[in-house]
Amino acid sequence: MSDFGYAGRILAVDLSSGDSRVIPTSDYAAFLGGRGIAARAYWDTVPPQAGAFDEANILIFATGPLAGIPVLGGSRWTICAKSPLSDPPRFCYSNLGGRWGAELKFAGYDALVVLGQSEKPVCLFINDGSVELQDASALWGKGAIETRGLIKERLGSSVRVVTIGPAGENLVALSSILADNDASGSAGLGAVMGSKKLKAVAVRAAGKGVRVAQPERLAELTRRFRGMERGAFVAWGTDFRVAGPRMKKDPCYGCIGNCLRATYSAESGLKGKFMCQSALFYQPWAYKHHGGKNEVPFQANKLCDDFGLDTWAVDAMIGWLNRGRRAGMLTDAGTGLPLSSIGSLEFIEALVKMISLRQGFGDVLARGMIMAAASMGPEAESHIRHIDPYDPRLYITTALLWATEPREPIQQLHEVGLPLAQWVSWIKGVDGAYVSTPVLRSIARRFWGGEMAADFTTWKGKALAARRIQDREYAKECLILCDWMWPALTVKDSPGHTGDPSLESQILSAVTGDEVDEEGLYRMGERVLNLQRAILIKEGHRGREDDQLPAEWHVRPLKTNSTNAQCLVPGKAGKLISRKGTVVDRAGFERTKDEYYQLRGWDAATGLPTAARLEELGLGDIAAELGTRGLLAGAKGQRD
Repeated sequence: MSDFGYAGRILAVDLSSGDSRVIPTSDYAAFLGGRGIAARAYWDTVPPQAGAFDEANILIFATGPLAGIPVLGGSRWTICAKSPLSDPPRFCYSNLGGRWGAELKFAGYDALVVLGQSEKPVCLFINDGSVELQDASALWGKGAIETRGLIKERLGSSVRVVTIGPAGENLVALSSILADNDASGSAGLGAVMGSKKLKAVAVRAAGKGVRVAQPERLAELTRRFRGMERGAFVAWGTDFRVAGPRMKKDPCYGCIGNCLRATYSAESGLKGKFMCQSALFYQPWAYKHHGGKNEVPFQANKLCDDFGLDTWAVDAMIGWLNRGRRAGMLTDAGTGLPLSSIGSLEFIEALVKMISLRQGFGDVLARGMIMAAASMGPEAESHIRHIDPYDPRLYITTALLWATEPREPIQQLHEVGLPLAQWVSWIKGVDGAYVSTPVLRSIARRFWGGEMAADFTTWKGKALAARRIQDREYAKECLILCDWMWPALTVKDSPGHTGDPSLESQILSAVTGDEVDEEGLYRMGERVLNLQRAILIKEGHRGREDDQLPAEWHVRPLKTNSTNAQCLVPGKAGKLISRKGTVVDRAGFERTKDEYYQLRGWDAATGLPTAARLEELGLGDIAAELGTRGLLAGAKGQRD
């Protein structure tokens, strides 16, 4: 592994014993960084039978080789662990921004691995070279925003903090993690942090900066990247940026900040990040209830941040509760919630508090919408809707991406959805929109394996597109690069408006000094994807049998879409069509899975990896263990 781009060390802290040790990052050289390091550490440590809240589960915070380098948007970071959101619990991940990840890198660590469980609440303080576990009993029960402020008061404003709220402490399945700049992480990992009695991790570094192997080459690539003007755009004909005198840009560490990321200053004096889904999730309800614009959506966002709840999960929960209320299944009296006042501040306060503290009906909801409905019976389950702007009934390419991941694979979905969002703006005649149908087809050729990937009426080309997208996005999740900036699919001021898929590999090469070409970087992504697949299979995933979509997407016709109301997509030869009234064809989906498994080198009948492919990717030891467990294609004792 290169001496450049990395801090060179991984910190492992055992909360059961209080001991800490340092592991050379070079031990994980084949996995690049971020999700790759986390997945390998998890495979090596967590037994498949361990529960999400067991002492044997670990929590990994990891950065990538580009963290801390200015301009490029490479200071994202990941948190991985076995999540309580699935049944049974499975390995899962979350991606965060802000400044905490870069600070960990500056403090001398590429990753932090948290093992064991503390008997009492603790705060882990990483102060450059020193590591200290501090008593956090006085912070237990406090909100994440308040806790962050109290730690900064005690340790200094320059310290970077990641923490949980009451939801994580109470092992709520939809709990989140909150860091500096209101960076938030989902997948129920706040509950894993709570199970370890780890209230917060505070990091302070004496200096800043990352050693780069080829600074002049990197400077030239950085200038080239700046010229691409990557970042925010008018999506689906709508500008989603919250603007006005109360808004202020709040970029992640070192980034040019040309995105939606901004903070809002409310009339009450409360400030915080207010962007994208977390800014919008309560807006339709609040505006309808109050009859116009108001600050309730911002207050709802901050309530979720402080108590530590994932706004995606809360959004879905509110829709389910409202459908149950309209059907007469749920009432104010029966739930203890003011369901008749959805959209009010009173309702969101009651819901967030009830779930986070597991009070009354909130104890049922704390399991998550799917498990809560299952516990209540078929009628409750009938009101579940899987609503997403990147629904495969609209964007057929996303079907395989959804089916093969343990959670919503938002980075992969964005690679399909964001250029199409720009295309819809072009269709609607938005001033300055430039992603035309020919540009979209050019993107499909250069990034997705062929022009057929840009025809959303056919399954042709979709298996190859899924493989190309996943390999690139897994590499991105290891680097770790910002989702708004990368991949550089489009370039406004260029003849063809199409980006360069080799740019990431060129930047990595300049930073580390180890030459990696485009296909070499994708191979690294493919290696990590196969490692994650092996983890999931070891934990009970049954391959093809479990590579499924929600049943409703196969039977419930698409009526509209939250961001693309007319459901517009390009069809054959780029002809404009609407996907309204469509479902995901089961036969086409299954045929495309056959093709996808073959492209992956997996067994088409079972969807299980083969020893030959794993060994080819440098995962021979993974193949050996799966083979011993009977979990490889063709292995003796293979699970039925």
